[in-house]
Amino acid sequence: MNNFKKQYIEETIPLMMKKFGYKNKMSVPRFGKVVLNVGVSSGQKDKEYLEMIKKTIAKISGQKPVETITNKAISNFKTKEGMVVGVKVTIRGERMWDFLERLVKVTLPRIRDFRGISPASFDGQGNYSLGFKECVAFPEVSQDEIEKVHGLQVCISTTAENAEEGRELMRSLGFPFKENK
Repeated sequence: MNNFKKQYIEETIPLMMKKFGYKNKMSVPRFGKVVLNVGVSSGQKDKEYLEMIKKTIAKISGQKPVETITNKAISNFKTKEGMVVGVKVTIRGERMWDFLERLVKVTLPRIRDFRGISPASFDGQGNYSLGFKECVAFPEVSQDEIEKVHGLQVCISTTAENAEEGRELMRSLGFPFKENK
């Protein structure tokens, strides 16, 4: 069993039950999935750039990514129907726990001038979004392999009812939030 999942079961569940008054451990919020997303609007015509992004996302997630395709043409965005506008991968189960542990313990500390993640990036249902300007913060990606640096969006989905529960779930597992001043 993953160390992060073990910490969730042994420490987070009792802490959340005590703090929020849950009567059943199955009602305690948990992680559902993690979605990694990269938009490729600047490299729409460059197939090599798209393939490089796919390889990078596959290394980071351990899964094969899928292309996101437009459903209709929008002239203001210069897109046509069927055009590739992004690459994404959804991680669940044990891979999700491994990814979250690497994210908190390895990737976030590697970011230049890192002072914590924003506690304001929760939506109303307790899900969290985190953006990276450069994907080289991930240990699986070396800077030598990448010709063009690209960003990455990480969306962490939870079963929390609100942002406060989601924040406490993540804080109890060691996510480094900035302190409010």
